[in-house]
Amino acid sequence: MSVSRETEPPAGSEELFGEGWAQAQRYAELLSTWGVDRGMIGPREVPRLWDRHLLNCVVVAPRLPQGASVADVGTGAGLPGLVWAIARPDLRMTLVEPLLRRVSFLEEVVADLGLTNVEVVRSRAEEHRATYEVVTARAVAALDKLTTWCWPLVAPGGVLLAMKGRSAPEEVESARPLLKRLGVTDVRIESYGDLAVPTTVVELTR
Repeated sequence: MSVSRETEPPAGSEELFGEGWAQAQRYAELLSTWGVDRGMIGPREVPRLWDRHLLNCVVVAPRLPQGASVADVGTGAGLPGLVWAIARPDLRMTLVEPLLRRVSFLEEVVADLGLTNVEVVRSRAEEHRATYEVVTARAVAALDKLTTWCWPLVAPGGVLLAMKGRSAPEEVESARPLLKRLGVTDVRIESYGDLAVPTTVVELTR
């Protein structure tokens, strides 16, 4: 298997992944081959795999506390969970995914990459019984619905990092009544990364 020219990483990507750089390249290779063949990502995503997906995720990794327990809810192909686990081997990462075909893919990728800090759990968010210092989700659902599912998983003093696009301010305003009922008092919208389109994250602290 070889990485196609379209999936070559942009200059400067290596320093974002540090010692996990070889694993990051291998993960990109798996996404552009196994991932496409098995419906984890669409073939049109391959040319923008690095800019739109891998770098979009890894720029948030420095935000995570040292040694934190992290759950990626509805992780799909492992974004951002596997990216963070590669860039931050100190993290204890749990990938929460209800669909069996995705769980199988994730387990194979984790084994292929030799990641020892990742657990794959087949579960819906609302049925998962554990709490974490950081809970995240990317492109899963609107903020109000996402918070309803994920807030019970956030440990006291923990944070929900909802990776969003330009609609983040509108989603926050729409969700404010729900957030108030849930007791969410610290709501922030942050941007990460020196990218053409910075990564927008809605941060809700318990």
